[in-house]
Amino acid sequence: MTEEMYSVEQVADRLNLHVRTVRGYIRSGRLRAVRIGKQYRIAASDLDALTGQAPTTPGVARQAEVSSIVQIDGVDRAAADRLGTLVLTSANTAHDQANPLRVQTVHDEQRHRLKIIILGDPAATAELLHLLDAVLNADNGLLDREVRDA
Repeated sequence: MTEEMYSVEQVADRLNLHVRTVRGYIRSGRLRAVRIGKQYRIAASDLDALTGQAPTTPGVARQAEVSSIVQIDGVDRAAADRLGTLVLTSANTAHDQANPLRVQTVHDEQRHRLKIIILGDPAATAELLHLLDAVLNADNGLLDREVRDA
């Protein structure tokens, strides 16, 4: 199986650079290339190395992961528990089970601060952050509700 090779012109077009800039990268060693006759050829893996991308493998989809830390001040233990339950329930339902969101909550009782750490898919993370924003900005009393004994 042979690797795809690009000309200097093709690389310049792909990177939106001038041809002279690409040749400069080759001369300086920043971009590996093979000289064939009077022309350079650049392997796809060498182009990926220059751009910082992982080598592309046919049939393998690229994945992105987001890490977010949300800090909420003025939260007592009861509100932290309610908010943590809401976030964890949302993270564990209706998402890609192959790549689930990973969520951890940490409550600092002395500072009345809740931190929510979210790791996962960008779209699912954004959905969870929208939920948090809606809950925190809503006047529904979720964070102010008193816990009643049943």
